[in-house]
Amino acid sequence: MNSKNGRSLIARVDGVTLSFGDRIVLKNCSLDVVEGAITCIIGLSGAGKSTILRLLDGLLLPSEGHIYVLGSDLCHLSEEQVNVMRQKIGLSFQFAALLDSLSVGDNVALPLREHTKLSRAEIRQTVFEALDSVGLAHAYDDLPAELSGGMLKRAGFARAIVTRPALVLYDEPTTGLDPIVSKLITETILKLRSKLNGTAVVISHDLPSIFTMADYIAMLFEGAIIAYDTADRIRNSPNPIVQQFLQGSEAGPIQI
Repeated sequence: MNSKNGRSLIARVDGVTLSFGDRIVLKNCSLDVVEGAITCIIGLSGAGKSTILRLLDGLLLPSEGHIYVLGSDLCHLSEEQVNVMRQKIGLSFQFAALLDSLSVGDNVALPLREHTKLSRAEIRQTVFEALDSVGLAHAYDDLPAELSGGMLKRAGFARAIVTRPALVLYDEPTTGLDPIVSKLITETILKLRSKLNGTAVVISHDLPSIFTMADYIAMLFEGAIIAYDTADRIRNSPNPIVQQFLQGSEAGPIQI
């Protein structure tokens, strides 16, 4: 799957409209996800950024339009086929969503136990390697309640990448973290992209983190992607909406 300028795409949101009741969240929204790159989606709170992640993971289907992932249109797949496709996608939830009653290792092992036929020893080794890749090998037997906020985020990352997915989706990975831990989380995402030789889509409001990790940035505003380009070009975008958002200014076309 290629974009109009020839870039190889791993996923595409194509002319998507999605409503929750009378509320239109996305309207004729399109987004390219370039293979091997980190694409960050920015925008106001409640704009629908996390909804795009759920569309890419097959958790939601649009009212109109198409969601292409790894060459398949999720809108035309059966539930069983979507479940198979989802095994190639890792989703890191905003609040990690670990099960309190399970150890960190058992939480990370869940996708392997559900979707593979690996032996108990193979699962343990694979989980250990995933935790080690995020600096948490020592926390294998800990309970989630014993981890700090940043460690919980990284444990969620380990679960998202334990099956070595082609596409990893990160929902607000640095929210609620101090600048030091935010930097660690950002560096971890970059490290995982390199380790997996894969692709990531990141939802975030953390602009320093975004400009550290992003190859491409897309801005969602009023239900559509209004700007999409390389990080450097977005930083210097002439679009007044983009600039008002980046500068955090009250003055501009965005009504506060």
